[in-house]
Amino acid sequence: MNALVIHAYGDFRYEEIEKPKAGPGEVVVKIGAAGICAADVKMYSQTQGPWPLNFPVISGHEFVGTVEELGEGAAERFGLSIGDKATAELIVPCRQCYYCKRGMYHHCINAVYLCIHDHGGMAEYMKFPANAIVHKIPKDVPLTEVVMAEPLSCAIHGVDLANIGLDDVVVVAGLGPIGMSMLQVCKLRTPRLLIGLSRRASINEIAKELGADYAFNVTKDDVVSEINRLTDGIGCDVYMEASGNNESLELGFELLRKSGKMLVMGVYEGKASLDFNYVSEFKELQIIGGHLSPNKFPLAIKYIAEGKVNARKMITHQFPLKDFKKAMEKKTKKTDEAVIKVILVP
Repeated sequence: MNALVIHAYGDFRYEEIEKPKAGPGEVVVKIGAAGICAADVKMYSQTQGPWPLNFPVISGHEFVGTVEELGEGAAERFGLSIGDKATAELIVPCRQCYYCKRGMYHHCINAVYLCIHDHGGMAEYMKFPANAIVHKIPKDVPLTEVVMAEPLSCAIHGVDLANIGLDDVVVVAGLGPIGMSMLQVCKLRTPRLLIGLSRRASINEIAKELGADYAFNVTKDDVVSEINRLTDGIGCDVYMEASGNNESLELGFELLRKSGKMLVMGVYEGKASLDFNYVSEFKELQIIGGHLSPNKFPLAIKYIAEGKVNARKMITHQFPLKDFKKAMEKKTKKTDEAVIKVILVP
């Protein structure tokens, strides 16, 4: 089969390798779509980020496919049949450690991560390990939409952690796949005001279509003045950081009201230098970190299937797997074109 294999940071190769076979408890799927995450872009651009990879490894932790082979016991374990649509979570937990036994499998001490320790989904076929967390997909949902289940599930987890109230003014900063998903999930919570922040006017227009009451350009608009105008000088109640940009963290400190909440879901290339007097002395802020999506995949799939979250609108570009360089360029090129989720189709 053909696959996109990472041999080193910055060394991605489209090459022919052996097709996987299903062992006991394992599932082999024919990949229908694989999404490009910001993490993939960082690794492609030779920026390591916080992930030590097990080279060589097939890229891609957002994937969905059609079941082609079931190892012994896999059909019963996962409730799957040949021809079913299925996806899996990127984390394969040990189910025995301190965190797994307490239901926090996303913090598993002994976890295997697909696309980091084991092969991901940017290939014609993929094998789900026997201990993977596998989810069956409704038959009538397009695979190219279900590929959004992974970032959407992370967004749902973040929104749950932020515990948004009906009278809250919520700002979502960074309207990529997770941020735009957060925006739509926040809308389901019906906050008083929902505001999006990005660097592109075209992205902000989509944000308004998907539920934002306002959307501001952080490079052109006076965002602090605008938020103060909308909140009578008080500030927002919740600031959701999904850009992975240190400047966005600083802006959040400034925009939040006293005793406000910041939900941090971004991934950062380096250490942020922040004035934590805002957290304690000046504003008494709550800082909440978000990681992965424990038990949120089923709800993400349901939201996509029922149209409560518009996955199709967020998938702005699609490329054949062999054209991965063009796809990565689309993700990294600085223009005002609306680029949210770019997917690869084998």
